[in-house]
Amino acid sequence: MKNTFTILSEDNPGVLMRIAGLIYRRGYNIESLSVGHTDTPGVSRFTVVIDGEEGAYDQIKKQLLKLIEVIDVINLTKEGPFVERWLSLVKVKAPLSQRPDVLQTAEVFRCRVVDLGTEAITLEITGDKGKMIACMEAFKPYGIIETAGSGQVALSRAGFALEEIVETSFTDTEQPL
Repeated sequence: MKNTFTILSEDNPGVLMRIAGLIYRRGYNIESLSVGHTDTPGVSRFTVVIDGEEGAYDQIKKQLLKLIEVIDVINLTKEGPFVERWLSLVKVKAPLSQRPDVLQTAEVFRCRVVDLGTEAITLEITGDKGKMIACMEAFKPYGIIETAGSGQVALSRAGFALEEIVETSFTDTEQPL
């Protein structure tokens, strides 16, 4: 089973290597890893998707917290609902004869055109992993020239959880739609 962790750490050289090495040494596969600065100067946020055995995730969290630079570790999968996004750039064959079809497909997936050439279009796709896979499949018949993708980025939800809304919005006799 896959779990998504968010790790806040000091922005020091070698932190990425220590975090990835710790996970690797325990025999787990990192499916996705994204790193970026936070709104706090000197602090980075890692989003790591780990594929491993269910019982080991608590141990991984404890081990990560022992690293000097690590400030906090949250297993988003266990903590509750979270929002995730992936980013991909896709260069698709698009000669003039096929261009309207490629652009129509891009519109269905809410892709953004970021580069346009005489024979190809480069598109930006953002969304969950399912959307990424579906979009890539839709562009295959046109011919995908090249792709580049980020790993998953994720944050815990900021709003109301669905369970809280259902519990507080209805009386005992009412049923949610």
